[in-house]
Amino acid sequence: VQLQASGGGLVQAGDSLRLSCAASGRTFISYVMGWFRQAPGKEREFVATITWRDSTPYYADSVKGRFTISRDNAKNTLYLQMNRLNPEDTAVYYCAARRFDIATIRPEDYNYWGQGTLVTVSS
Repeated sequence: VQLQASGGGLVQAGDSLRLSCAASGRTFISYVMGWFRQAPGKEREFVATITWRDSTPYYADSVKGRFTISRDNAKNTLYLQMNRLNPEDTAVYYCAARRFDIATIRPEDYNYWGQGTLVTVSS
């Protein structure tokens, strides 16, 4: 499975962005998909994840109510709608896929990773 993240950019605080992650190589049927981020000098952290069977989402507390994760299984594409962005959201955002349909927030539980897309939020 190859994952290609896109949609990052430079925005101002309060703006919105939508990230996309296109999967190729095989369909991600039964894969949990997730978004993680890594800010400069910090460890990679969980942002959101979504199951395959019923598209149940889970969010980090820091983004709950502002970010929405979704997936289009027919298009093999994962999305992250980010609203009310603030400078603390500045990071490289990575999409990831896990071969089992059990949601987890641990990066080490994911089997495939995209290359990351940079989101910069200015104050």
